[in-house]
Amino acid sequence: MLTVALPKGRIAKETLEIFGKIFGDEFVFDDRKLILDTPKFRFLLVRNQDVATYVYHQAADIGVVGLDTLEEQGLDVIRLLDLQKGVCKVSIGMKKGEKLDLNKPDLKVASKMVNITKRYFEERAVSVEIIKLYGSIELAPLIGLADMIVDIVETGTTMKQNGLEVVEDIMTSSTYLIANKNSYVSKKDEVLDIYEKIEKVVKS
Repeated sequence: MLTVALPKGRIAKETLEIFGKIFGDEFVFDDRKLILDTPKFRFLLVRNQDVATYVYHQAADIGVVGLDTLEEQGLDVIRLLDLQKGVCKVSIGMKKGEKLDLNKPDLKVASKMVNITKRYFEERAVSVEIIKLYGSIELAPLIGLADMIVDIVETGTTMKQNGLEVVEDIMTSSTYLIANKNSYVSKKDEVLDIYEKIEKVVKS
């Protein structure tokens, strides 16, 4: 049996639909339940930020998680397959009309994605102060807390509604099927079997 960690919400629903297509069955969590047991799989419903942690510590054999989260956390897991769902960008946003000037001294950047932000500016040899926020990041440039933000952008509507605009994209993200390194060895046949079946559905 494989244990599968899924992030709550749309991605879990879409992934369970893929399993449904593969096995001709319906996979649905009962109301408020966090574990779904089936003959071949045990599904765990966890927070998106925790999926890779469950997989890394082998509490789950495989999982589904956004590439942005994988890049941010840097946990040593196997990236098996791009599921091409939940596509979004990690972008820099600034107040409308402002330009990105990396030569400006004392730049302040607000983000919940500290590591991605740090890497981006380090690669450009730019010294910035990163202010970690957990929500309402768009507020930061509006009240002078930061010069810019680094955030997930799907449509850009939230930024626009708050008087910000995207000035540069850092990376494109989508959801990935990942595996624990030990599980990949000890349950290789099962892991590769479900990987191949999911790949067929994704590419069809």
